[in-house]
Amino acid sequence: MSSANRLAVLGCAVVVATAASGCASATKAVTGKDSPSVITMGTTNVTSVLDPAGAYDAGSWLVLNNTFQSLLSFPPGATVPQPDAAQSCGFTGADATTYECTVRSGLKFSNGHPLTAEDVVFSVQRMLKINDPSGPASLLSTIKSVGSADGGKVVFHLNTPDAVLPAKLASAAGSIVDHQVFPADGLLANDKLVGSGPYKIDSIDTMSDGEAPAKVRLSANSEYRGENKPQNGSFALRYFNTPDELKSALEQGDVDLADNSMEPAAAARIKDDQIAGKGDLKVAEGESAETRFLVLNTKDPVAGNPAVRQAAAQLLDRKALAHTVYAGTVQPLYSLVPAGITGHNTAFFDRYGDPSTEKARRILSAAKVQTPVKLTLTWSRARAGVAEMNQFKKDLEAGGLFQITVKQEPDWKKYQAGWKAGIYQGYTVGWTPDYVDPDDFVTPIVVDGGAFHNGWDDQRVSTRLVPASIKLTDRTAGGAYGQIQNIVAEAAPVIPLFQAKSFYVSRNDITGVDATVDTTGVFRLWLIGRTENVG
Repeated sequence: MSSANRLAVLGCAVVVATAASGCASATKAVTGKDSPSVITMGTTNVTSVLDPAGAYDAGSWLVLNNTFQSLLSFPPGATVPQPDAAQSCGFTGADATTYECTVRSGLKFSNGHPLTAEDVVFSVQRMLKINDPSGPASLLSTIKSVGSADGGKVVFHLNTPDAVLPAKLASAAGSIVDHQVFPADGLLANDKLVGSGPYKIDSIDTMSDGEAPAKVRLSANSEYRGENKPQNGSFALRYFNTPDELKSALEQGDVDLADNSMEPAAAARIKDDQIAGKGDLKVAEGESAETRFLVLNTKDPVAGNPAVRQAAAQLLDRKALAHTVYAGTVQPLYSLVPAGITGHNTAFFDRYGDPSTEKARRILSAAKVQTPVKLTLTWSRARAGVAEMNQFKKDLEAGGLFQITVKQEPDWKKYQAGWKAGIYQGYTVGWTPDYVDPDDFVTPIVVDGGAFHNGWDDQRVSTRLVPASIKLTDRTAGGAYGQIQNIVAEAAPVIPLFQAKSFYVSRNDITGVDATVDTTGVFRLWLIGRTENVG
């Protein structure tokens, strides 16, 4: 599958949902408040499949990161994966083609079965064998073979050097499943899942379609053998179709906290109230690696002209988008790789600077492009709704250089099919990383058309710089990524718009949210607790 199925948040699993077309209803399936002993979290990251071999969206990985273990994981604030189910891991040669891990002894799944190297090997082989078109098998595509050895060792042999493998294994794609429970050649039903993480799944309420989860109830896994001891005994995850539904549930006390799904202005108002000492809600604000792009179809007769794309990059006002449209809940982004990730630079600002009608006019004039350039921009979902596209229209039509038509495709599946078929000239897509590494913002986005299927590929990037960079076991060496971002800024096949800030809203008696807000995108339920008698 293409990485877009998770990272561009496809299907109904959308970080920034504003419409429910094509999605089942969550709110009709589940209503009311849980017991006070249960902490309930709301999200608009609606999902469908929870089996690790077929789950590749933000809504499912929220569950998997808390109910399954991987060989490695990212502790809070870390950018380098650390051993989890593994006692130790490392490359055994300088070419980064052999990777070995020793599985910790004494680990158990929630059903009491022991977790061994055999389960790790089975999990990887199973994912690659199933190769579900909506699953994350592509992340493990560099694995040629995997086997076990004496002493609880697991040995990965790679078909090409891949120094990013540890980070991939630390993601939910590396979830270890019980070989005695999971079928080797098909997905397991959501309500049958068994993991070894801090929590176990107790029950699942489904949406009106009878399939997609509307609420997942979790409890502390008594068989868990790890460092992440839960600060709460029971947790519930509720899925909502729109930010407004989530906001209402929070205000009514049906949920205790919300992830970064709130409508920007609403989150900003709650933050202002908190500062003023009003209300019973608070905001945990922090870093995030969630990004958003305007994608331009390089196969289109108009958007395929580099001068048109460069002029668009010259005119877009990211500061207005961040501060006016998104109420300061995002920050301007001028590169593929966001701030806080190794290799980040400001390639687009370095090349284009602040918005300038005159510079854009010179770009189009030099390429003999007739103005106004007629361009249609299509969107499906955004936390700020159509206001985002209206800002683009205002920016691009400045000086009469563009004539912009804005269209919405509310059905996300049709939207996905549309960009894959190349029927859009320009379109917006959000990107949430699988793992904390610059490669995850480069290879899936700009190599061979990328996950956004915009048709752009530069041989300098795909055949030289990416293969060279992925070999580097020192992931702090980001020189190649700087070159890649400069090349992308020059061609502008995708234009970075913003990097989200994390605005997690919770009731005043909820604790621990600040501790889990970081660029990894992993929300650690075990850190969340509840105080007593807090007004």
